[in-house]
Amino acid sequence: MTPNVKDDGAWKVSGISRKYPSYRQHRPITSESWLEGKNFDDEAEGLWRINDKLYDLSDFAARHPGGSSWIECTKGTDITEPFESHHIEERARGMLSKFEVRQAARPRNYKFTLKENGFYITLKRRVREKLRKIDYSPTKKTEFLHLGILVSVFLFSWAGTVLDSLIFKGLAGLALCWVATSTHNYFHQRDSWRMYTFNLTMMNFRNWRISHALSHHVYANSLHDLEMSMFEPFLCWIPDRHYASKTQRLISVMISPVVYVVLFQGQFLIRLVLSLTKGNVLHWDDLIGFSLPTFIYLSTGVDLLSALISWQIIIAVGSFIFGFIGLTAAHHDPRILHDGDAQRKDFDWGLYQVDTIIDRGDIKWSDLLVLTHFGEHALHHLFPTLDHGVLKHLYPEFRKTMKEFHVELREINHWGHIKGQNQQLLRIDKNPLPPGNKKLK
Repeated sequence: MTPNVKDDGAWKVSGISRKYPSYRQHRPITSESWLEGKNFDDEAEGLWRINDKLYDLSDFAARHPGGSSWIECTKGTDITEPFESHHIEERARGMLSKFEVRQAARPRNYKFTLKENGFYITLKRRVREKLRKIDYSPTKKTEFLHLGILVSVFLFSWAGTVLDSLIFKGLAGLALCWVATSTHNYFHQRDSWRMYTFNLTMMNFRNWRISHALSHHVYANSLHDLEMSMFEPFLCWIPDRHYASKTQRLISVMISPVVYVVLFQGQFLIRLVLSLTKGNVLHWDDLIGFSLPTFIYLSTGVDLLSALISWQIIIAVGSFIFGFIGLTAAHHDPRILHDGDAQRKDFDWGLYQVDTIIDRGDIKWSDLLVLTHFGEHALHHLFPTLDHGVLKHLYPEFRKTMKEFHVELREINHWGHIKGQNQQLLRIDKNPLPPGNKKLK
């Protein structure tokens, strides 16, 4: 399932940038190749670009409150939107002048705007004022839920293996999925031990900080969105026959459950093969993924083969649920903006985020479901560093700003997202009307 290239290549264009993303022209697509392509496309001259200025943050990396990795991995790229969305207070902006080198020689690659009187900056000012009135540090309830889910992975894994029970192994798989989805709450925040628990899935939080926080969160549903490109050629959500034909899209719908099942193991195997063939991309914390089978083997008294089989069943179940929840969470539906569809004339980054999301309205009543099912999705995209438990307090400011800018927060239930995801996989025709048009609601 590869794009049709029997033409002049005029279809190779992204609606949010001047250039077609370089990383898409090479296989395999990985977090590392995405950063390499972004280095080439952003023309930041080996520095860090914010708006139209270049900064040298090399000496600041070790002192960065969020952790050095955020600075180190983004060297040579445009970090305008991540900088704005990850720093709600103005302290970081006030420090920038210390690191300024010069004006950028060329215009930004991305078309997004962040004007002082625009949607996002207006909302950000209101949120900043609101947060000064409430406790928005990571909530104890969220931490308690995450810890409880983590412990349940080991308890259910032990019970499932000792009792040889598929039910308990299935519950262990569900808990493992929930560890991954709840740890997502900590990807965008400063470094902590909790982010390492994501590696129990055999995936790695380091890669997901790139593919999710730096790529998907900033360039959702576009050709720059690594979380879409990584699934090609098996799943394709871009509405253009050049990327996948009708037959290929039908096959995608049929094989999507299989893709879900192998997500966890597949991510590790890809990194392992790349490390053996092209240079090491593994990290010491990849060993965390093997702590679960080690625990099963040492604590249950079963033989090694039985422990490994039990572990693989848990991994497969967790992987399937993770893929199912993640890919039907908020982003894929024919009514949602995808690259190639008509866009608003106003390229405000915040408006773009709202246009690429239909929230889940059926889980807002439960902090546990919000945490484990990517809830409060629009607000999370707009303010990713905030704890999920805090986001619900920002709706008055969010609704006020949406009303002023004539924007609607769309919501449906999970069944609606399941149908919408499959319809989007099948969609070839681009939406000719921009977001906000009543015919698209």
